[in-house]
Amino acid sequence: MTSTLNDQVAIPEFPMARAAGCPFDPPPALKEKQQEGPLARVRLWDGSTPWLVTRYADQRALLADPRVSADVTRPGYPSPARITDSSPISFILMDDPEHARLRRMVTAPFAIKRVEAMRPGVQKIVDELIDDMLAGPKPVDLVEAFALPVPSLVICRLLGVPYADHDFFQENSKIIIRRDATPEERMAAFGKLSAYLDGLVGEKIAAPADDLLSTLAARVEAGELTRKDAAGMGVLLLIAGHETTANMIALGTLALLENPGQLALLRDSGDPKLVVSAVEELLRYLHITHNGRRRVAVEDIEIAGQVIRAGEGLIMANDIANRDPEAFPEPDRLDLTRDARHHVAFGFGVHQCLGQPLARMELQVVYSTLYRRIPTLRLATELERIPFKHDGSVYGVYELPVTW
Repeated sequence: MTSTLNDQVAIPEFPMARAAGCPFDPPPALKEKQQEGPLARVRLWDGSTPWLVTRYADQRALLADPRVSADVTRPGYPSPARITDSSPISFILMDDPEHARLRRMVTAPFAIKRVEAMRPGVQKIVDELIDDMLAGPKPVDLVEAFALPVPSLVICRLLGVPYADHDFFQENSKIIIRRDATPEERMAAFGKLSAYLDGLVGEKIAAPADDLLSTLAARVEAGELTRKDAAGMGVLLLIAGHETTANMIALGTLALLENPGQLALLRDSGDPKLVVSAVEELLRYLHITHNGRRRVAVEDIEIAGQVIRAGEGLIMANDIANRDPEAFPEPDRLDLTRDARHHVAFGFGVHQCLGQPLARMELQVVYSTLYRRIPTLRLATELERIPFKHDGSVYGVYELPVTW
């Protein structure tokens, strides 16, 4: 659907729909906008018309520009849904110095050395889940049996959340990231998760352990953080820690099964450097967030021959930036040997994804183990019958039937 501005320029609705036969590619209309130029107006659910930034270099420049704000409460911010006075606001939707102050409280567990120390434990989780699959009936839903449990178990251990409650937090997290959920539904789901995490923070205050929630509980005890904010940060980390990686595991596997030459290269190589390269290329190729990174200009900014006025919204559609031919030659081709480390799947600048070292490590363990241990892994249905997540802010598949 499109509308018009000044009765001359057609303005497409955003987000845009993917083509049914091309589930791994950005929406065709998004690719067309990139080919037309670096900037274009798009229309959001509320009728606002922020700027869509389509090119890789421009996105990185704007994401690093201090004149661009991530503060969801600023006028002109292109929110993907209605914001109310009671809407929870995460630190990732704040600007410095408050963003930096809160972010510092949770950075230590995601430091590269700390994450690397977790690798043997993640390897054990992956191997045990594969053992269970091999011992069980076929076909199996890879999402339920493997892709969801791996990151859920990992983030639960890191946070100090009982994995036995995973059905509860997965059910409510799906509501929060569902694109067509009402503000009331999101608030109810967030309220349930917040109450749950608040209870856990209370338990950690009384009996601290070696986990991230105990660290946040200590901040509460020291008066540096409210208990409500600690619970909210826990909700954010719990959702981000399992939803994104789970979808990358399943969608990455499907993309490799549809590119058997690349799958064979990864499965048979045994080269750790190729595994690292494969993870970066799959992150570039599949970028799983639908909504783009949202910002608002706080001063006039000239970029790509256009002046972005203060108060105008910006949407950095990272999936199309990762398919920019100026940054990645033959961008629509999956090439596991490509140097794709400079992709923007995790964003760029001070707000880039906090958990990227953990996500990378988990994906490296998964992609280096699953196909080696089950070398005949294949789809147990046709690609056309796989249910893709077109209704959420995180893209992936609801089910992935596989056999071997």
